[in-house]
Amino acid sequence: MSDHTTQLLTEPLTGEDARLAALHAALVDRASAESAVDVTYRLVDSPVGSLLLAATESGVVRVAFETEGHDRVLESLGSSVGSRILRGGDRLDPLARELDDYFAGRRQGFDIPLDLRLARGFRLTVLRHLGEIPYGSTESYGEVAVASGSPRAVRAVGSACATNPLPIVVPCHRVVRSDGSLGGYLGGLPAKERLLALERAA
Repeated sequence: MSDHTTQLLTEPLTGEDARLAALHAALVDRASAESAVDVTYRLVDSPVGSLLLAATESGVVRVAFETEGHDRVLESLGSSVGSRILRGGDRLDPLARELDDYFAGRRQGFDIPLDLRLARGFRLTVLRHLGEIPYGSTESYGEVAVASGSPRAVRAVGSACATNPLPIVVPCHRVVRSDGSLGGYLGGLPAKERLLALERAA
């Protein structure tokens, strides 16, 4: 992946730079409309740090915490989804708005289309169940295993949560240990604590 693809714009653009940025955005939109792009992505700020959002034609395929390494996530998407990756376009605007509403306490779920191609088998079954855990509630790993049809697969549930490609949107933060302690979290325990506290306060 080229440096140009992953370069972040950190200062306001003026003159020729602004014109080039507008041209780039138009090209991204055009390429997306013509299916010439496998993945588009953008970065958004949030109360749990910078989040990388990525989408395909089918829907949002990845939400990644900064602790995961955004460059590594983009490289992984290049291998697993497709190498034609561009930053920009408006494909991720709906998710960005829904995340803003979620963190502001105005939204309890997400309505955007999801592309779950990065999860298969039992992991996919677990992810589908996670969306059924009510906002502000939690379930233990064991309860999720039972609900997913494999009562003994507690460790597999933990693995599915740890590799969830769509954290926050698919709420693996609502899964805790049977004794009520938090367990692990892809974005780090402070992020998990913050998400649970946000939902409890609503």
